[in-house]
Amino acid sequence: MLFNSLDFAAFLPLVFALYWLIPRENIKLQNLLLLAASYVFYGWWEWKFLTLILISTAVDYAIGLALAKETQTPRRKILLWTSILVNLGILGFFKYYNFFLDNFVTAFSFLGYDIPANSLNIILPVGISFYTFQSMSYSIDVYRRRLEPTSDFIAFSAYVSFFPQLVAGPIERAKQLLPQFYVPRKLSYDQAADGIRQILWGLFKKIVIADNCAVLANTIFENSADHSGSTLILGLIFFHFQIYCDFSGYSDIAIGTARLFGFNLMKNFAFPYFSRDIAEYWRRWHISLSSWFKDYLYIPLGGSRGGMWMKLRNTFIIFVVSGFWHGASWNYVIWGALNALYIMPLILMNTNRNNIEIVAKGKYLPSFKEFLQIGLTTALVLFSWIFFRGENMTHSLAYMMEVFSMSTFSVPEFFGKKVFILIIIMMLIEWWGRENEYAIESMANIQSTFIRYAIYYVLIMTIILYGAETEQTFIYFQF
Repeated sequence: MLFNSLDFAAFLPLVFALYWLIPRENIKLQNLLLLAASYVFYGWWEWKFLTLILISTAVDYAIGLALAKETQTPRRKILLWTSILVNLGILGFFKYYNFFLDNFVTAFSFLGYDIPANSLNIILPVGISFYTFQSMSYSIDVYRRRLEPTSDFIAFSAYVSFFPQLVAGPIERAKQLLPQFYVPRKLSYDQAADGIRQILWGLFKKIVIADNCAVLANTIFENSADHSGSTLILGLIFFHFQIYCDFSGYSDIAIGTARLFGFNLMKNFAFPYFSRDIAEYWRRWHISLSSWFKDYLYIPLGGSRGGMWMKLRNTFIIFVVSGFWHGASWNYVIWGALNALYIMPLILMNTNRNNIEIVAKGKYLPSFKEFLQIGLTTALVLFSWIFFRGENMTHSLAYMMEVFSMSTFSVPEFFGKKVFILIIIMMLIEWWGRENEYAIESMANIQSTFIRYAIYYVLIMTIILYGAETEQTFIYFQF
């Protein structure tokens, strides 16, 4: 079920009404309703894949209980690795089986061996990369004794499958989200209004910006051989805003929807397109995944404890793995490695944590230096999107060569004027609200009720009038 669909527009109010009709003291019944709603939400797309969620849930629930009883370290490690192998095994089969098979056959063909192998027609379950990581983090935290295992199967199942963030995050940690299923939730007017406000902003970014940009970006990328380098750069710009508004828009809707049910999800985007260097960009982009890899991969590998070489090696590993997490293609591996190379000079010069606070905090405009830094960071990100968006390595390399050809200095085939105007408006609003949790959060502080609701009305009418004619699925559903 898509957030930007009529199905969800009917589903959410119904679940909301039923949920709050249950007395808040009856936590188990509320959790059971959330679990049922989450399975309906996911099963609306393909009910057969609910089995995979149930397997991950049952395995990690059982392992959590077993870890609580087991005191011997070797046996505890066996239990932990069982959880990891089951979760990654499911993920690996559905997402990477054909990739490894095809590369295995190709490698042996170079050696003169013709190995017969048939790829499987495997459908990638929506959101599998997200909920397997979320479920697996529970077993790891229980193993580390950072979290007490739960004996409440309904609460744990609802945590794994919580529908607002089930298929595209944020990837929540058990120690942050699971305890919220144990306590009574309450909903105030301010909390509900804040949730709806964030949902509205997410829908604006998704339907008005991302979906319109998608049409133009797809047209250029799918016909890249017919366009000049300058037009291909336009394609990168459209994709740049498509993926940000698509993914951060999903996160806004997820966080706002969770708030309607009395839950707080972690912030997943912190205005990354105002970053002054690539390290700051990655602290602000897909925060839940970056922090997941830091806690469950970077630190276990040794983190920064082994000196500069260890820091560089581990950073490179998590970026490459992050790229591979996004998809079974060498394009994503190259994209991850490229971002690792971007950040290496900052680590070597120990400047990777220079920009922690949001740019121009408390000011109307950035300094000239900050403006140039944002421009350089944007250029680096735009270049990396060639490999992220390209169909394959051949397509990406051809796209890159044309971008760096003399045709880049020609006049682009300009189209999408309306979309550029909408992008500028969106970015101005984001700049205005960059110190908040989300861009229009501070609209709640506008004293005039007339002005406040007039702004909401304009946003709603913009969604209706300027939303893309073709409904687009969320980009990260494919990951």
